Amino acid sequence: TNIVNIKNELITKVKLIGSNKKKITRFVESVTPVSVIDRCPLPGKNKIRIVIIGASTGGPKALQDVLPRLPKNFPAAVIVIQHMLPLFTSSFAVRMNELSQLEVREAKDGDLVKPGTVLVAPGGYHLKVKKWPGDEAYIKLAKEPQMLHMPSVDIAMESVAHAYSEHALGVIMTGMGQDGKNGIKAIKDAKGKTISQDEETSIIFGMPKAAIESGCIDKVVSLSKISEEIVNML
Repeated sequence: TNIVNIKNELITKVKLIGSNKKKITRFVESVTPVSVIDRCPLPGKNKIRIVIIGASTGGPKALQDVLPRLPKNFPAAVIVIQHMLPLFTSSFAVRMNELSQLEVREAKDGDLVKPGTVLVAPGGYHLKVKKWPGDEAYIKLAKEPQMLHMPSVDIAMESVAHAYSEHALGVIMTGMGQDGKNGIKAIKDAKGKTISQDEETSIIFGMPKAAIESGCIDKVVSLSKISEEIVNML
């Protein structure tokens, strides 16, 4: 059942985090403060129109080293899929908004996907990006299928690949398991671009490792270089 799966995953996460205490201490010290990237393609000059980031264990802290670095004139939309329980994603989005140059907020059903706005998937829902006839994209939230991870990185990334094809950039960050591997493959198959966090700076190297081993990652970089690489790929 889902309850048993969640219990087993939590036990595994606690054990893994306990074995990574030195890495966590070094990692926490490295995430503050951050400097904002001072260069960005002019609006309309960027090929990438949406960036989708997937993370799990260690993600909330790691994202504090990524989102605040993105400049105010960032010309693409950003979607964040962080494995997190319902209610916590809202406060996480508020915190990220306080730290970032961009507007960061929890996604709601029907929200438009706009350049320079970061939408955080709410816990307990799957997030998909859909397109209206024309070119305007919007958020669709759903309670089905019931899965261990809601939101699912795979489901969100696959929808982005379908909606944006070669104009999508997928980023996989620290986390346990393999969620995101299929999503990264979908983005790559659609001629989009992909980035993974490296092992050294990942609290848990499960999700990045699975994505890298799929052969669908364009660039593997340290945590402090993810934002810079995102801007480079625009």
